[in-house]
Amino acid sequence: MRKHALSLGMDLKKYITLKHLLINGKRMIGLQFYPDKVIQALIKGLEGVKWSEAHNMVYLPNKKNILTSIYNTFRGVAWINGKLFYGNSTGKEPQIIDMQSLRQLYLKSNTKIPKSYIDTLERKHYAFNTAKLYLAHFTKFVAFSNTRGVNELTDIEINAYLNYLVVNGKSKSYINSSVNAIKFYYEVVLGMPNRFYSVDRPRKDQKLPKVISRKEVFDMIKLTTNLKHKCIISLLYSSGLRSSEVLALRIKDIDSKRMVINVLYSKGNKDRHTLLGKQLLSLLREYYLIYKPKEFLFEGQNGGSYSSRSLVNVVVAAGKAARTSIKVTPHILRHSFATHLLENGTDIRHIQALLGHSSTKTTEIYTHVATNHLKSIKNLLD
Repeated sequence: MRKHALSLGMDLKKYITLKHLLINGKRMIGLQFYPDKVIQALIKGLEGVKWSEAHNMVYLPNKKNILTSIYNTFRGVAWINGKLFYGNSTGKEPQIIDMQSLRQLYLKSNTKIPKSYIDTLERKHYAFNTAKLYLAHFTKFVAFSNTRGVNELTDIEINAYLNYLVVNGKSKSYINSSVNAIKFYYEVVLGMPNRFYSVDRPRKDQKLPKVISRKEVFDMIKLTTNLKHKCIISLLYSSGLRSSEVLALRIKDIDSKRMVINVLYSKGNKDRHTLLGKQLLSLLREYYLIYKPKEFLFEGQNGGSYSSRSLVNVVVAAGKAARTSIKVTPHILRHSFATHLLENGTDIRHIQALLGHSSTKTTEIYTHVATNHLKSIKNLLD
């Protein structure tokens, strides 16, 4: 009989992270892990394993049979985290959809993307989805300016392309992504920092995050009868997690000894801890005994991680049932988490750490949403 996983602390030593390495011009699989005698002994038995001083990790040739051997060797011993390697959040062994396939796709096509662009994305360990987005944007820019070599282009051509995007009705976020992809080539790949001072970015809309009241959140939880759905809504609100982070949570990420939730390889490949409340833990333990998830905290009917669409549907349905003032999404619960903490007097730097923001500037947006300071101001008509 399995032990109650939610009563245990997280064993940080028993997982291995796969990474892409480029050593002497050859593609390798890097294995990063906490020092562990069992893992180290098994790694020594892998064919072709070597140590890289530069990357401070062991590595093997990037071949499908070796990749399969890694999974077979550590099955039941350690969790293989393939998020960085495959560009997904499940850590499973999917079909090979990684930087290698992306590289082959672009190099075999008729695009004029420099090979150095893909090499740099890979060497700097950009997430698969980010690399895919950058390549798509840069390909369109190069195609637009195909009368001249990409290294001969100036600010004039770049602004002309951005104007073209504006005329064709592209959104501000789309245009900003294009700028990032273009700047990546000139400033990172070619090493010309801040070359394009005169490139015009669209001004960002200063929109405040949408939030709901605490009563509305509690109503959503209270009126949700499905235990699994109740846990999801409670977790999103009480821990301030992104929906992708909830979907990627594994049972062992719930550390009841320290009363924290371990969020691994989140946005920007950063780890952090966030809050685990007593009421949430009680709900999760009840949920665990009934649903018996095997790997992920929330799993689909056929196993594997719960789908993002199902997660959104759960939150939207709960908002409708509670008759909230606005349509509620998972991210609105995250905004509400931050705003309500701020209104309760929590230091903004603590909120920044809980949300996983790199800078307090990002978190400061919630100071414009919080209303506790307004209550101390006497209304002129009262």
